[in-house]
Parts: sequence; C-alpha cells; structure tokens
Amino acid sequence: MDSPGLIKVLLVEDDLKLASLIAQFLSQHGFEVHCVHRGDEALAAFEQVRPTLVLLDLMLPGLSGLQICRSIRSQSATPIVILTEREDDLDHILGLESGADDYVIKPIQPPVLLARLRALQRRQAGEGSEREGLEFGRLSIDKASRVVRLGDEVIELSTMEFEMLWMLASAAGQILSRDDILNRLRGIAFDGLNRSVDVYVSKLRSKLHDNPREPLCIKTIWGKGYLFNPFGWEV
Repeated sequence: MDSPGLIKVLLVEDDLKLASLIAQFLSQHGFEVHCVHRGDEALAAFEQVRPTLVLLDLMLPGLSGLQICRSIRSQSATPIVILTEREDDLDHILGLESGADDYVIKPIQPPVLLARLRALQRRQAGEGSEREGLEFGRLSIDKASRVVRLGDEVIELSTMEFEMLWMLASAAGQILSRDDILNRLRGIAFDGLNRSVDVYVSKLRSKLHDNPREPLCIKTIWGKGYLFNPFGWEV
C-alpha cells in the first residue's frame, strides 16, 4: 500500500546512465522512482504505477515521447515534464501542444529538475486547504477541486493549463505580460523567444470555446500581454 503523500515518478528515458542518475537523485529527496527505458512500455507502466508525476524523454524506441504524452493526457491530468536535448522552440511547443506541463533541457541539472517537480506537485495538490472559487457568467473555476465548468460542460485541463487560467482569472480585467506569467508559473523571465505562454493561451481558448481569430474571453493586447475579460463569459 502506498504511503500517504508519497510522490511517485514514472521516468521514461532510454539513456540508462542518465535514468539511473536521475532516479538516484530523486530517491534521495523522497521520491519513489519507477524507470522505463522504451516508449512502447510507458503506457502500461503508467497504468500500473499510477504516478504522481511523469518525466518523459522525447526520443524513445518503440513509441515517441510526444505520442506517449498525448495518450496520457487524453486520460489523465497527471503532470508531465518533457526531457529534451534540443533547445529550439519547436520541441518545446510540440511538447506543450501534446499536453506537457513543463520541460527541462539536457544536460539535466538535478537541483533545477527537483525544483520543477516540487513546484508542479504543489500546484497539483493546491496550496492551502480553504475552498477558493471564481465565477464569471457561465464559467466557474474551483481551485480546491481543480474543476472548471463552462455551463454544464466540465473542461478538462492539465495542471499548467489550470494554473494559467487561475492566474489570468484572478487578475480579471488586468493585462498580464508574458514576463509576469512566466515568472509566476515557472520562475523564469521571458527572453523574447519563449512561446510556452502563447501555447497555453491557445490551448485554453480552444478548450473554453473562445474564438481564436477574434477571442472575446482571453484577449491579446498587442505589445503588452493577455487580458482575461470578466464579461466575456455571459453568452
């Protein structure tokens, strides 16, 4: 039987040496790590382990990391962190579009990885035990249960998508710059190239049925950032 509060990590990485180093480091910091070295074994391992977090390499034998990410996300909101050797934006965007919550670039810096995983776990668990909720017309956001409803429809969001929506909604009527958003979500500054914020906003608009060509609910303020329109959810 699992211990209460046990943080289980499913690590999918075909580099045996790297997988061993990550598993050893995380184990020393209170994580239970389950390793899989082939992509075509990852989904079965996910079903068996039921991890708290998934660490997923992109380049894998058998099944790609992006395919695994999409499959997991279709059935679960479990936080997923992509491990990638490439620093170009395309990898990051594809990972986020596939449902990943964050990414870490190799070579892995263990303290950075640990901080990212702990941050995601805190977000998933929710900070504080009090019930918090926001309502805007047909849209309701419950922070305690992490349930989002649009009318009678329950909107399935990943951990990072929920955090993005909560952040924007909590600042309804205010413009949040990309720098503001990245600093709050991931603790990093916007460098003018990072497009993860745009990807998350695009995914939120799609899931919340906000017209991407003429968004009414989550508006782009050109040259400044994004604005959550508190009156856009009435119709």
